[in-house]
Amino acid sequence: MRAVFVIGRFLPVFLVLLGIAGCREDGEQRQAGEPAPLRVVYVTHGQSSDPFWSVVSNGARAAGGKLGVEVEYQAPLTFDMVEMANLIEGAVASRPDGLVVSIPDPAALGRSIGKAIEADLPVVSINSGAEAWERIGTLAHVGQPEYEAGRTAGERMAGAGVRIALCVNHEVGNAALDRRCSGFGDALSAAGGEVEVLAVELADPAETRERVARAVATRPDLDGLLTLGPTGAAPVLAALREEDAIGEIAFATFDLSPEVLRAVADGEMLFALDQQPYLQGYLPVVFLAVHAETRAIPGGGRVVRTGPRFVTEENADEVIDLAAEGVR
Repeated sequence: MRAVFVIGRFLPVFLVLLGIAGCREDGEQRQAGEPAPLRVVYVTHGQSSDPFWSVVSNGARAAGGKLGVEVEYQAPLTFDMVEMANLIEGAVASRPDGLVVSIPDPAALGRSIGKAIEADLPVVSINSGAEAWERIGTLAHVGQPEYEAGRTAGERMAGAGVRIALCVNHEVGNAALDRRCSGFGDALSAAGGEVEVLAVELADPAETRERVARAVATRPDLDGLLTLGPTGAAPVLAALREEDAIGEIAFATFDLSPEVLRAVADGEMLFALDQQPYLQGYLPVVFLAVHAETRAIPGGGRVVRTGPRFVTEENADEVIDLAAEGVR
């Protein structure tokens, strides 16, 4: 079994132990003749305006500011693997000092990422790709094991009495999200239940709300709902409120937003699963800075695990302010 490296509240100690030389805080002047700063390009499948990916971007830029690394963040306008592959190849052609990618579709993106590796460009993968990063050849992966996370969610739902549930998938074809639904379904099946995947469009929250409301109204056996991100959670929460089904149907989601956290704190949602996207943005900059200096990679050969972590009614309040600041 591959080793798993856990990073959490000891991040400051971890950074000190890395012993990065020559790092500076924002605002210090570069001396004449000093080499240009490292440049790291992120190419992910999620836009920085998305509530999840904005936290990833915040983490990357914060690390860049601390370490004197130039960070660029790029993503297709929609979930588009052809465009994402083009962005990766464009980033490789620009010859950055490091590349950070998500891998929602290994078959579609493997060739483009392979070009970076063939060009001797250090690549770290984040978020999606926990099952494929090593085969593709990235130096390390920062994220959560997606099938395991889905199964953990299913076990918690089953423990709350859920037997018939919908897994609301807003990006069918995203391997990470598909694995979450698969793990969720296997856990409920083991408890004698069943899960149906409801495919919805992220760009059409009104349609998502209507489809979920229809399912709630017409399926009296339905007692659980799981969404795979905060953008998908909002219309589902609205549907449950419209159908007066809060408390009647257990509802949970992956990932955080201020609205999700408030609903969890108020008891409208059973839980949210946090994969700590700030760390998914922050740590690759640290790793690539260390690699540039030492040719070593912290976490190399293993998944640097940032989740899943449960946020429940008992601990949601302590996370709300941090989410508002864009770090959770």
